[in-house]
Amino acid sequence: MQLIEDLQQEHELIEQVLGSLRTFVNLRLAGQGDPADAVRFLAFFHRFAGDYHHAREEEVFFKALVEQSELPAERGPIAALTGEHRRMGGLLEALDPLLGAPLDTEADRARVLELALDYSRSLWRHIDAENSVVFPEGQDRLRRSHVKELPSRPMSEAEATARQGGLDLVQAYKPLHDAEVHRGDGCIACPSFGTTCDGLEREWWTDLDWEDMYDRMKGD
Repeated sequence: MQLIEDLQQEHELIEQVLGSLRTFVNLRLAGQGDPADAVRFLAFFHRFAGDYHHAREEEVFFKALVEQSELPAERGPIAALTGEHRRMGGLLEALDPLLGAPLDTEADRARVLELALDYSRSLWRHIDAENSVVFPEGQDRLRRSHVKELPSRPMSEAEATARQGGLDLVQAYKPLHDAEVHRGDGCIACPSFGTTCDGLEREWWTDLDWEDMYDRMKGD
């Protein structure tokens, strides 16, 4: 499904720019880095990651899962992921006035680091949950509902400019690898697991899904 492939490719860039953001923040705390680059980081995450990427996830992919595959919107993975979009948007709004500021006080320095850590780690884990669980499982359920493709849209000029800004920032600030963020554990690594979502099997699986799993286990 082309939309899913596009969203996964966009994840790759978003992950890189998150790493560059962390490098940028560390440099700013050391009195280095160009404060003017804060504008490009914020434009990338607001315009490209938010207005373009997250919007298409919610308005096209998640909407199709609810309307075509009859999956719940008010609980489970869809509700959890849209809730995370809102929470991360709030973190970004809080980061807006600080990222390019002088950071003269210890309180401002501590706050910008706290926000950058929370935002980057939350979005990395969020992306992992989508790539490893929701995209493949959602695509499978759409195909069962005879949905083979989903619509997309071209980037606006502002979104395309923000994307290019992200590419440039990755070259200017080597992306940091955060060893605290564990990847590839499916639902277990999702920040919503056990709080606002009980996992794919409990939230999405039907009796047929469970029967199929038991049949496969017997065959093994």
